Amino acid sequence: MRRFLGVTLAVVFAAGRLAGSGHAAGDDPALQAKLNARVQSLKEWASSPAVVAAVKAINAKVPPEYADMTEVKWAELSVLDPFVRSFTQNAAAAHLKSSKPAEVSEAFVSAANGMKVAFLSKTTNWSHKGKPKHDVPMAGKTWQGQVEVDKSTGQQQIQLAVPVLDGGKPIGSLVVGLSVSKLR
Repeated sequence: MRRFLGVTLAVVFAAGRLAGSGHAAGDDPALQAKLNARVQSLKEWASSPAVVAAVKAINAKVPPEYADMTEVKWAELSVLDPFVRSFTQNAAAAHLKSSKPAEVSEAFVSAANGMKVAFLSKTTNWSHKGKPKHDVPMAGKTWQGQVEVDKSTGQQQIQLAVPVLDGGKPIGSLVVGLSVSKLR
């Protein structure tokens, strides 16, 4: 089960629990406090001009090479494939790299359609549309996953996702994996 951070983090933190049900970091109040403290910086990361511009560009005109991409094709692509590498070599990815805190094990930006815009390293999935980590931020809310071993990085992490906003309206999502060992 997944948990969702409420809109008012101060109330959530004061209550000592998240809205929703399931297990995330709730069994470890110190870890949860560190996660709660990271949300504002993630929102600032998602609001950078480079990230917002890149998401707006994909939302305005989906590149032709996106049309043929499927989850199966994505899984078969090497991290060295030029298409994959393009997501690590654009202005949004440069911003992610240049401002990446040590505890971040992965980060990726998706457009409104769930398709990738930028990332630090190749993601397991091409599109996250239909998954809470994308859909909840697209509703203007923050999402938090469970502690898990990430398939992309092999690290025990917990994911947080925030909306990429343009004029207060969600236009995409930023999902960040935080290394549990580096948070503790």
